[in-house]
Order: sequence, then C-alpha cells, then structure tokens
Amino acid sequence: MAEKQFVKEISDINENFPQWYTDVVLKTQLVDYGPVKGTMVIRPYGYAIWENIQKDMDRRFKEAGSKNAYFPLLIPMSFFTKEAEHVEGFAPEVAVVTHAGGAKLEEPLAIRPTSETVIGTMYAKWINSYRDLPVIMNQWCNVMRWEKTTRPFLRTSEFLWQEGHTVHASEEEAMEETIKMLNVYREFMEETLAIPVFYGKKTDKEKFAGAVATFGLEAMMLDGKSLQIGTSHYLGQNFSKAFEIKFLDKDSKQKYGYTTSWGTSTRMIGGVIMAHGDQRGLVLPPRVAPIQVVIVPIAAHKGGVNEKALEIESLLKNLGIRVETDTRDMSPGWKFNEWEMKGVPIRLEIGPRDIENNKCMICRRDTLEKQELSLDNLSSIVELLDTIQKDMLNKSRINRDKKVVEASSLDEILEGVNNQNFVKAGWCGCRECEDKVKEVASATARVMCDDEGVPETCAICGKKATHKVIFARAY
Repeated sequence: MAEKQFVKEISDINENFPQWYTDVVLKTQLVDYGPVKGTMVIRPYGYAIWENIQKDMDRRFKEAGSKNAYFPLLIPMSFFTKEAEHVEGFAPEVAVVTHAGGAKLEEPLAIRPTSETVIGTMYAKWINSYRDLPVIMNQWCNVMRWEKTTRPFLRTSEFLWQEGHTVHASEEEAMEETIKMLNVYREFMEETLAIPVFYGKKTDKEKFAGAVATFGLEAMMLDGKSLQIGTSHYLGQNFSKAFEIKFLDKDSKQKYGYTTSWGTSTRMIGGVIMAHGDQRGLVLPPRVAPIQVVIVPIAAHKGGVNEKALEIESLLKNLGIRVETDTRDMSPGWKFNEWEMKGVPIRLEIGPRDIENNKCMICRRDTLEKQELSLDNLSSIVELLDTIQKDMLNKSRINRDKKVVEASSLDEILEGVNNQNFVKAGWCGCRECEDKVKEVASATARVMCDDEGVPETCAICGKKATHKVIFARAY
C-alpha cells in the first residue's frame, strides 16, 4: 500500500497561512463543508475538542453562579424592532423564515443570531420583585448569521456557542458581572486553551449592537492577526426598557433591571489551531485534546506487543488520561505522521526490545522531544501533560509579546501591522481617527489598554490622547 506523506499535503505555514489552516482542519478531520454554502459539519474529532471546551467552561460558569437553560431557535421579527441599535446591527446577517407548514406565516420568524430579544421577553414574565434578582443563565446552542465570507470555525453561517444573559438590580452589580465573566473567560483561555489574551473595553465602533459597553478578549494568531475569542457586554437598561424587564424594589418602586450578556463560540477551536499549530499540523493543548496519549506498537506482528500496548492503555485510562492504541495495519512511520498532524500531545512507542528492557519511548508533540520512560513510571505522564500545558502557554505568550510594538504616528501603525504585529498607540477617542487607521492600514481597534498608561498624543491626529489602543488586522 502506498503511504501518504501527510506533511507534503499541507501548505507551507510560512508561505500561505490561510491555505495551511484550511488544509489542517480538513485533513485532520475536524470538519467538512456542509451542503449549504457557509455551513460546516463538525466531525467527531473536532466535536470532541468542543466537548472538552464545553465541559471545562460549563464548570466555570456554574462556579460563577450561572444556571443552564434553553430558549427557542425561532424569534418573532417584531422582537428585533424593539431595540433599534440591536436590530440595525444584526439586520444584514439575519436569516428569516417566511413559510412553514405549507403556508405563509403571519409574522416572519428570525433564526436566532443571538438571543437577547427572546430571553428579554421571558425575563420580563419571570421577574417581578427584587427578590427574583439576580438572574444569571447560560445556554449552549447554535446560532445563525448569514455571513458573506466564511471559513470553518472562524466565521460560518451556523455555529455553536454559549451565551450568558443576566439581570441585576443595580448598575454596579451588572458591571461587576460583566467584568467577572470577562475574567472567567480570560482564565479559561490561558489555563485550558494555553492562549494568552489581551482584554479590555472595545471602542464604540466595535461594541456589540445595543450594548452600553463591550469588553473583548483578543488573541494573537501565528500570522500576527487578532482573533476576537470572547466578549462580555454591559447592556445597561437598553434591553430591559425595550422588553419591560421591571421589578418592585425594596422601596416599593417599579424599576428597570440592568442586564448583561457574554459569549464564546466554536471560533475558539480556530484559535487553538492558529495559535499553536506548526508545519506538521495541529498542536493541541492536553486539556482540550480528544486523545492525550496515543500508543503506537512497534513490530506489532511479534507476540505480546499489542497485548502490552493495551495493558498500558488500561493503566493510563485508570489515571484519568484520554488514551488510544493504534493497532491498524500500517507502518509506525505512517502512524507517527498522522498523529503528529492531529496534534496528540504525547506519542508512546512500545516494541519487543522495549518490553524486554521494561521501558517505552515517548515523544512530545509540542517540542518533538523524545525520551525513554520506565514502564514502572507511567504515572509520571500525568505530570508531563501538565508540563506540556504550561509550556505551550509560556511559548505562546513569549511569541506574542515579541510581536507587540508601540507607535506614535499613523506611518508607524502601518509599519507595525505590515510586519504582522499588534500595535499599541495613543488615540484621541474620535471616530474619524479610528476610521483612518482602517482606511490606511486595514487594521481595527481591538481593545483599549488604558491601565498601561495613556500616551500624551493621538498617533493619528496629534491631538491629546484619551486612550491607549491595540490596533491589529483581525479575523
């Protein structure tokens, strides 16, 4: 049987990063294209990553006080007209159902692009008194946004996500919730995805439609572009007034609640691919990898080799490790290539000589370093997985920080993004200057980082700066 050279089937990561990304997501069987343009089929290996993400995030949400619920996919179009800025922001992306059951509907129904409107309607029914507050709910679901340009995980017409929606008695409580969930996201990105993020407030141009303030998390990909990997929104009373979310307060007065929403999606998987991958394919952090250890028998035709491999598999499973033994009738070299491409954190090789010497060979995917390991010390693999997780975060942070530069002029902003960097610069706060950066450098304001200190002047117009902003090209 002619054996494929997997790496040769993947485009050069340095010469054509977008094609490298597409090759990797298809050849590692994370996704395939759906029959409707702009949709994707998430295959078992890709969905297993999402399940690991879900499990970890769901635990964190519940520890933060959230409860899961589920709301309808179909939303009356009249709901969207109640919050003017919201409907204007989402109108170009909304898919609408006009016929059902063989007849035209009396009112068109939107396929949810996000759920503030339907959830706000239900909260108005459920909330009557200050005793009912706060309400903190999350739902795991799919949403649809009719995108013109799509790419698997990064931007598709239908995708999976979670969306949290909360109501509070005061502005202070709602803002506290907004920042708390921003930090929950930040800790998850760093601890589980091994991706360091910049986080902060978005400009008014970049904020969520209908929000008072949006806070974002921005991750640097290997090509120097930014990926918005999560957002947390303070909605003030915009939606509570639009949907009559009121409560009787302790002073016996009717008041409108203060609401928030926060969300992340399968876009995070795209972030993992583009933040950690290499020429060989995926490099998966152990905490999200579907398979943390793959065992490859060497000279499997010889007696006792497969049996020993399966014995090791059983032991590792008992240690809580996600492990699989590859007993397929293919050469070890072919298997090495495939599992490296699929990003499995550790490969364990076991052959007749290894068994005689009571040892095995292990290879780390992140560094490709190989070392011998005694079969009496297999439990140390648990610690090694933790080490890999931490090392991947540190490597990603070092690589990112080397590509962050300061700029004091529009020319320097352009030079910075042309060199695939994030650029920190002073900004006066005016929309014209923000638009000028987009026009000249094809870059946008990602988040404000005023806590680092605000430069004296705006890099674009030279007037007094009011913010320090990260400018970058983005997905």
